[in-house]
Amino acid sequence: MPAPTALQRVAPEEIAQNLHETPSAANDEDEFMISTTDAPAVQVADQPSEDTAMTVDSQPLFAAEKATNQVYRAESRKVAVPPHRWTPLKNAWPKIYPPLVEHLKLQCRVNIKSKAVELRTSPSSEAGSLQRGADFITAFTMGFDLDDAIALLRLDDLYIETFEIKDVKTLVGEHKGRAIGRIAGKDGKTKHAIENASKTRVVLADSKIHILGGFKNIHMARTAIVSLILGSPPAKVYGNLRTVASRMKERF
Repeated sequence: MPAPTALQRVAPEEIAQNLHETPSAANDEDEFMISTTDAPAVQVADQPSEDTAMTVDSQPLFAAEKATNQVYRAESRKVAVPPHRWTPLKNAWPKIYPPLVEHLKLQCRVNIKSKAVELRTSPSSEAGSLQRGADFITAFTMGFDLDDAIALLRLDDLYIETFEIKDVKTLVGEHKGRAIGRIAGKDGKTKHAIENASKTRVVLADSKIHILGGFKNIHMARTAIVSLILGSPPAKVYGNLRTVASRMKERF
């Protein structure tokens, strides 16, 4: 008895019969084949290319940025107040802090122990407001009037330049005092004439000179003051100031 897994031999008669039936089966399959030309046309929707899908007017499109919680960091600045400006600061403080708080949105206080004005930014303050507030307090401590110092907050083209008499010429004793007297003039007439002609503000603090104004105006005022320090008579300086002032008026 053969094993169940043994290959069974096919009779030769069955092999011959299968050979005769194979061509007919192939012919039947050819009859039932469908040609691709007879199939109905399938319309494919025009799919936009990647370039047109991702760009509008040749500009790329990106997903909206997700809102993130930004960390707020407060910045602070401390401006020291000299002893001779401490009393004017206390008297004018009700007029000093409103521009800082309302206009610049800063937080400010006076530190009595350290004799300084402390400024700090708030979430609603703009960039650069801390520096402008510090410049405002610094201008007041230098000796400028409150209205002139407030102009630093409202105008962008104002600067402060400081120099000493020894930067121009080394003067000692009475020579130094006479140079300061030539700059100030009798009852401050020379100083006021320089301010009116150059449209600046000048502060004489002993041997230091502070000038507040525009860039070109500061240059004109400094040229006049340097001439007075070097010994030029005030009449000659007045003439030069009038000439320069008339030229500036013609330009504008």
